[in-house]
Amino acid sequence: MRFVRRAALAAIVVGALAAAVGLYGVRAWLATPLHIGSEPATVEVAPGQSLTAVAQGLAARGLLEHPRLLALYARYTGADARMRAGEYAIPPGTTPATLLQLFVSGAVVQHTVTIVEGWTFRDLRKALADQPALEATTRDLSDAQVMAQLGEEGRHPEGLFFPDTYLFGKGTRDIEVLRQSRERMRKELDAAWRARHDDLPLADEYQALILASIVERETGLAAERPRIAGVFVERLRRGMRLQTDPTVIYGLGAKFDGNLRRADLERDGPYNTYTRAGLPPTPIALPGAGSLHAAVQPEERGELFFVATGLGDGAHVFSKTLAEHEAAVRQYLIRYRQQHAPARGTGR
Repeated sequence: MRFVRRAALAAIVVGALAAAVGLYGVRAWLATPLHIGSEPATVEVAPGQSLTAVAQGLAARGLLEHPRLLALYARYTGADARMRAGEYAIPPGTTPATLLQLFVSGAVVQHTVTIVEGWTFRDLRKALADQPALEATTRDLSDAQVMAQLGEEGRHPEGLFFPDTYLFGKGTRDIEVLRQSRERMRKELDAAWRARHDDLPLADEYQALILASIVERETGLAAERPRIAGVFVERLRRGMRLQTDPTVIYGLGAKFDGNLRRADLERDGPYNTYTRAGLPPTPIALPGAGSLHAAVQPEERGELFFVATGLGDGAHVFSKTLAEHEAAVRQYLIRYRQQHAPARGTGR
């Protein structure tokens, strides 16, 4: 009887020792870095994909040893049920334990798409179509269909999206980036409109958006935005035509070849601010925050005209009278001809 008891006790001790050795081995393995190399490795976890499949894929790439052990440990800790789908960057030094933490955290790789101030909606759509990490769900839709997808059926899309750099995970639908940009413009425009000057000749915030888009396209220097807005506001107050080239160019659309002709300025159309008074019917571009605020907080000096200095610095000369403006235009033309005159000795 004593012998049996001693044998049973010995078996328990041996089993305990074996378990201790095994546990120590697992712990050591969990703290051992994967074979990542010097640069991060990327792995995609598909929606619904099991951790076993992910581990086997990593093992096939030579990044992970003992994939079954990772799957068993994840099942034991519950990490397999909390793993989030997405694209992950695995940095050098990652261990099996921190890999599971990464999958559970959902800290996926962030891609970016930049929407530039002054772009048109067509430019915006092209940028989204050219971003391979986005899922293209709007590529074959018309502008009207895109707006319907955003819940704004019948709304003209121009100017309604805020220019900025947006972050997203791989596989995000392009419509979601548009939705985020649209909501951002709502907030920015609302904030600008609430901070507007009194007695502006603007009926509502949409007209402010239209004016901001014109300011965006006319401005080479950020510091001049409020002053340029002031010129347009003064013209609106006096019932003068805005006479701004960017609106005409927008109205020409794909017909514009880079050269704005006198005939274009004389041809009537809804966006021709040389032939029609007031603002055009819609924005002509995507204005940024600076232009939004300039449109509703213009720097009004009684100026009615502006023309480029011709110095290549993006600055303008502002004038209150037509005579002053014509003198500034002459000075601009002199500089332009000097800069574009053929060099002497070329035989031209």
